Formats: sequence, structure tokens, C-alpha cells
Amino acid sequence: MTAVRIAAAQTAEYREDVEGALSYAVGVSRQAEAEGACLLCFPEGYLQGYFTDEASARRVALDVSSSRFNDLIKRFPKVAPIIVIGFIEVSMGRLFNSAVVIEGATAVGYYRKRHLLPGESAFSAGTDTPVFTAGGLRFGVNICYDTNFPAAAQRVADTGATLIVCPANNMMRRDKAEILRDAHNSVRGDRCRETGLWLVSADVTGERDDLVSLGPTAVLNPEGEVVKQLPLGRPGLLIADIPISA
Repeated sequence: MTAVRIAAAQTAEYREDVEGALSYAVGVSRQAEAEGACLLCFPEGYLQGYFTDEASARRVALDVSSSRFNDLIKRFPKVAPIIVIGFIEVSMGRLFNSAVVIEGATAVGYYRKRHLLPGESAFSAGTDTPVFTAGGLRFGVNICYDTNFPAAAQRVADTGATLIVCPANNMMRRDKAEILRDAHNSVRGDRCRETGLWLVSADVTGERDDLVSLGPTAVLNPEGEVVKQLPLGRPGLLIADIPISA
């Protein structure tokens, strides 16, 4: 057996501040590189903010075929971990809650959230489960609410992957956040036990109006156990080693 080092960023929430989000992400990617990480995950909707009403989502959405999107991706370091970062996508007039996979300052693939909350009706559901490789570690993506559905994790397992990468955004009312404080890892642990996969999540943290996000940003093993987690409520960078077959 050998191990691949991965990272996940628990970040402040950036809303309609792509420059601020990008600047922070580039800095974190350099930090993860210095730590020897081959893979780095950012939260759901990180780049523009997690907007779910159609007018706001459409206002901030990015088309992956546009020069603006490509220019943003090119600003990441060419020598850095493979990055998974959430963003709001528009394609052929349809909105998607997506994650882009970046390698060498180039977008090498995308995942679109398949399972949408009732409040995400502005988005269309994705249909594909692509698989990617970082340092010999095969991984697929589930975005936040996807992990409530066993079939979503099983699709990743069926690709021969070892790891689920889970960008998440759990900004919600404080009373609900406290009730669900431990529920996110519990549900994700079920998916790990069912599939035998590892899972890494990255979440936003902080407060906005009457909302709060505690996290969690964590790594779970195939037994569904939390092997590493950042403190709730504070930004930070999680570093963990995932064993893979040589």
C-alpha cells in the first residue's frame, strides 16, 4: 500500500466576489502544494456564492465555454494540486450546480449535482458521474445533498474510484445548524460503509444575517469513521493521507 495526500478548505462564504474567492483559493492551493497534497477540495458554489433563486443564480452563472471562465481557471498555479471547486454554471440557457476539476491551470472535467433540494428548482439535474485521478488516487464527486442518496455514492464506486470528493454548503438557520451539527458526517458515513469508499468534504463557515454554517470539513474512512476534521466554525485547511493499492 501507498498513500496519497489530499486537502480540503473550510472557507468563508464569498458572494458575488469572484475576485476575492479566486484570490483566496489561489493562496490556499499554494499552501496545499507546500504540504504535498495532490488533491484539494473547495465548498459547493464557492466561486460566486451559493445562490439558489433563479434571478441571482443566472446573474452570477458562468459558461465553461466562455473566455471569462477560461481566464479565471488560468489564474490557478500550473504546479499545484488537482482542484475541485464548486460554482454555478450556465449551459445552453440551463443552470447547474456544478464542480469543476482543475489540473495545471486547465479545466479537465466537470460534475453537475444530480440530486437537488426543493429550494434548488432553478437548477437542472446532472446526469453523469465522471471519474478523475490525482496522484494515482481515483475519485468521483458528490455535491452536498447528493450524499443523502445511496445510488449517488454507488455510481462513484462503480467507476473503480477510492474516494468521494464532496463540496458542500450548509449555510442555514442557526437552530437547524445546531440540530444537524453531527448529522452530515453520519449520513456521509453511511455512504462510506455501503460502498467501501473514503470521503472528503469541504464546507463554508461563518455567519450571514440570521444564518450560520458550522461545517464540517472532514475525512471519513470506508468504515464511516471521521479520521480527521477541522474545528467547526473556523476557516482552515485539512490535510490527510488516503491509502491506495500500489
